[in-house]
Amino acid sequence: MKLKTTLMAALLAATTAGAGWADPVKVGMITTLSGGGAGLGIDVRDGFMLAVKQAGNPDLQVVIEDDQRKPDIAVQLADKMIQSEKVDVLTGIIFSNLAMAVIPAATAQGKFYLSPNAGPSALAGRGCHPNYFNVAWQNDNLHEAAGAYANEAGFKNTYILAPNYPAGQDALTGYKRFYEGALAGEFYTKLGQTDYAAEIAQIRASGADSVFFFLPGGMGISFLKQYAASGVDLPVVGPAFSFDQGILQAVGEAALGVKNTSQWNKDLDNPANVAFVESFQAEYGRLPSLYASQGFDTANLLLSAMAKADVSDTEAFRAALKEADFASTRGDFRFGPNNHPIQDIYVREVIQEGDVFTNKTLGVALEDRGDAYADECRM
Repeated sequence: MKLKTTLMAALLAATTAGAGWADPVKVGMITTLSGGGAGLGIDVRDGFMLAVKQAGNPDLQVVIEDDQRKPDIAVQLADKMIQSEKVDVLTGIIFSNLAMAVIPAATAQGKFYLSPNAGPSALAGRGCHPNYFNVAWQNDNLHEAAGAYANEAGFKNTYILAPNYPAGQDALTGYKRFYEGALAGEFYTKLGQTDYAAEIAQIRASGADSVFFFLPGGMGISFLKQYAASGVDLPVVGPAFSFDQGILQAVGEAALGVKNTSQWNKDLDNPANVAFVESFQAEYGRLPSLYASQGFDTANLLLSAMAKADVSDTEAFRAALKEADFASTRGDFRFGPNNHPIQDIYVREVIQEGDVFTNKTLGVALEDRGDAYADECRM
């Protein structure tokens, strides 16, 4: 088993090993490690650090701080990392309101930002920057795929809801971009809300034939449990953020059979993903999540650039990042003109494997999807 794990680690690091290491790179990871959403940040961190460990590059240093899901704390940490820690690259932010508070200022100071999660529309279009690379998705993408799936499922009158912050606004915009039916209702909840009795009552009275919701982390757990207990028996569709590995264990049977959309799943059959899933389980004793895969890919993107260019040579390092010459857990992966991914988005179904609730891939919802804002990007 040890030999097998070693061979897998060698495979995963292969794209970064050929050209020799570049100059030392210092990374500042600001992510959510406490309070609501902590599980998401922990998974991004663990996926990132697994790739760092496997690469064994002594010239990569990572400084990790907890933003507590507070924009002011994230800004203070970014200032400290840039001014005192002298980091070259920033990464880690989960929530889009924090990303909007940190990323423009960091890139304006000449730092690279590699997003392992948040992809607000404002930074994909007119607010794009040559030093900002999103390694996850543009916020709308998974919701666009949910809208496309809703059409295939025959939904004609969907009730939609999401938290009132940038990612929530992008979520409903994305869903409506592809969904062709009517809306029974559209509602923005409070960020961090845990009681959804009022919203479920509105759904019940709305005449809806289906529900789409985006409620990441603990918000999704609360909603799904309360929805299942309410007796409202309408089909639900959503993005992976509300049906990911950590959430499913907390929700349990209430999520079984729900369709959700994602650019990644543990059963994607490519060598990098097979090796990642096994090595993550061996390292941490749990199945990886969407967020863990994004952290892992972000680190391997960075390592691939380090193998080709010095971070002090901004143009060369930027070009090396743009090449995305690494083995992604998603299989095919490339950047569009605004440094956001072009990739397949899948439909998944929540299932149970033994005592574990997880997802299986059903098929592709959107193929080679970029994003709706790339044409507005001028760089």
